[in-house]
Amino acid sequence: MFSILLTWAYPYFVAVGLAMAVGLLLLVRLWRRSSRLSQALGTRPRHRGWKLMLRVLAAALLLGAALGPSLGVSQRPVRTAGKDVWLLVDVSRSMDAPDVAPTRLLRAQAELQELVSQFPADRLGLVVFGAEAVVQCPLTYDQEAIQVFISTLQTNLLPPGPTTLRAPLELVLSRLTPAPGPASVVVPRATAVVVVSDGEDFGENLEPVLRTLGRTGARVYAVGVGTAAGTNLPKAGGGFLKDIHGQLVLSRLHEASLLQLAAQTGGQYVELNNQQNGFEPLLRALQTMPGAAEQVRTVAVADNRYRYPLASALLLLALDVVLTVTIIRP
Repeated sequence: MFSILLTWAYPYFVAVGLAMAVGLLLLVRLWRRSSRLSQALGTRPRHRGWKLMLRVLAAALLLGAALGPSLGVSQRPVRTAGKDVWLLVDVSRSMDAPDVAPTRLLRAQAELQELVSQFPADRLGLVVFGAEAVVQCPLTYDQEAIQVFISTLQTNLLPPGPTTLRAPLELVLSRLTPAPGPASVVVPRATAVVVVSDGEDFGENLEPVLRTLGRTGARVYAVGVGTAAGTNLPKAGGGFLKDIHGQLVLSRLHEASLLQLAAQTGGQYVELNNQQNGFEPLLRALQTMPGAAEQVRTVAVADNRYRYPLASALLLLALDVVLTVTIIRP
């Protein structure tokens, strides 16, 4: 499929306009200088007007080629590894803790957005969890959509209550299981589950869901956000959050449950705090994770036609050289 549509690969029109203005000023200066020189010598330069026209046109074509004119959009098949990356982000109240600057959630958001930008050819999905789990964005190739959803994460997205790590894992597991039916065709895909949390989990048994995830081949990568020392939780109106007994609530990083997620699925556990950025080794691990199957999908590709104005400009410059060279015969 091909559609006629003129676009530009590098639409730096302001820079090109400035370059054209400078070039015209230099040509005007050269024209005046050659005029004064011709008057002093009492001669008339040959091909003067033609050469000026050739140079202006060649410069315009060179600048046009630099902009990358793309005429038409064609649909081309692209082979990609079948890799899905699910991002499971804790948005419980404890993620507002400031022991990781500026807060646990804000720091995780910044790192997740950088992580997403490194996977342009893979599908990514987003699940938020706290007292319950919700698919914020299903698996998609649209990086911009994922970035928008990540940027809007807040700790008031879900109802308050005890945090559960089992619910988001079961939600992802339900998306990994194909719908029953004789006509269903299952394409094997490598699946990575990235859990970003401070590890607070209130006693649920994770063994069954982890065993099932392991059988699917999915790997869980856990990111522990916070510190072992912990900190008090600030309230929106000022002060700090207290429990029902009037004691200040102290939120700490709980590594045990996160380590269990990674160990039982062949994944990896990393930490994110003011001293360690575990997203760097996590990114390397995800990038080296092989896709389980190759798939072919069609993408729209603009046809860059810079070769045509570039070739025309080179021909005009060659003609300018021919007009400039004077052959002296004996």
